[in-house]
Amino acid sequence: MISSITFLVQMELRLSLRPRVLLADDYPDMVKAVSRLLALDCEIVGTVADGRVLLEAAQRLQPDVIVLDVNLPNVQSLEACREIRRVNPTTKVIMFTAMADPATSQAFLGAGASAFISKLASEDLLSTIKRLCIDQATVY
Repeated sequence: MISSITFLVQMELRLSLRPRVLLADDYPDMVKAVSRLLALDCEIVGTVADGRVLLEAAQRLQPDVIVLDVNLPNVQSLEACREIRRVNPTTKVIMFTAMADPATSQAFLGAGASAFISKLASEDLLSTIKRLCIDQATVY
């Protein structure tokens, strides 16, 4: 009986310590794929497909990490990144894109993004989230 309780407490603790992630991508299949990729290790607190909705959701949900597509409708992702970091400097923003343009990468990093990950190397996304959260001195 005690081992069952201990197991449940450990599982609850593990679930409560997962990084809270907000996904921002206007391609539904990509959102599904990334959600599946991160589901075991992260708490997906929301998904958005629009730049304006992203800004509201980021403030309301207070995620640890935002995975942000470079091209979102209504608000440019570069401006969204800058605004998110201004309002909540502890939120990590990971730019997630199929583009491999160094100038774009530099622009987003200059706007406050913590990382720039290619959608073609999506296996790097989870390790980057974990690294950023550990760098933030929070144990996940």
